[in-house]
This record gives sequence, C-alpha cells and structure tokens, in this order.
Amino acid sequence: MLWVKALHLIFVISWMSGLFYLPRLFVNHASVSDPATRARLALMERKLLRFTTGLGVLALGFGTWLWLGWGFGGGWLHAKLTLVAGLVVFHLWCARLVADFAADRVRHSHVWFRFFNEIPALLMFGIVLLVVLKPF
Repeated sequence: MLWVKALHLIFVISWMSGLFYLPRLFVNHASVSDPATRARLALMERKLLRFTTGLGVLALGFGTWLWLGWGFGGGWLHAKLTLVAGLVVFHLWCARLVADFAADRVRHSHVWFRFFNEIPALLMFGIVLLVVLKPF
C-alpha cells in the first residue's frame, strides 16, 4: 500500500504543477495581441491541459485506491474531498478557458487571470493542512 501512496503523491504533485502553470499561460495569452504568439500559447495550453488531465485522473485514481485500501475516515477527509472537488472544478474551468482562448472568446484581462492563478494554491494549502494535521 505504500507504493500506492507514493504514486498518489507523485501524481498529485504532477497534476498540481500543471494546474499552477496553465493559468500562467492564460495570463500571458491575455497580455499579447500578436496572432502568432496567441496561436503558440493556445497550442501550449491545449497540450498542457491534455497531459495534466491524465495526471489528475491518475492522482484521483490512486487516492481512491488509498481510501478503499486503508479506509480513512473522519471530518478532515470530508473537508479534504470537498477541496479536491474544488480542484476538479478548477481543472474543468481551465479546460473551458482553453477552448475559449482557442476560439478567441476570452474577455478577461491578464489581471483577472493573475487572481485566477491563485485558486489552486489556496486549495492545495487547505488540502495539505487537512491531511497533515487532521484537525477533526
């Protein structure tokens, strides 16, 4: 079961790195007007989203395996799963934004995306605190 835990952590770290970088691409995409640069950023966004989606599925799969194998319980787990659901919603929101950028439908400014970029960090902060401290 320790292998499952290690793989879960590896895929969570990898998934989070994608969720940190993708909104940074959005910041850059919203800041430029050059068509060639916008096309290059749209390609990078699409490829990163596809790769990050696979990592997220693996992270969730190994997390579910851990839960079923070790039978964790308690209020902290419910709170953690709520925050993980928030990460999944954020990921889906990013997927929508990738499609909107590709179709040139995004109207948010680079400033808005700088704030948007902080959401996964806040969710991760809460998840790590809940897992390590198990406060309830």
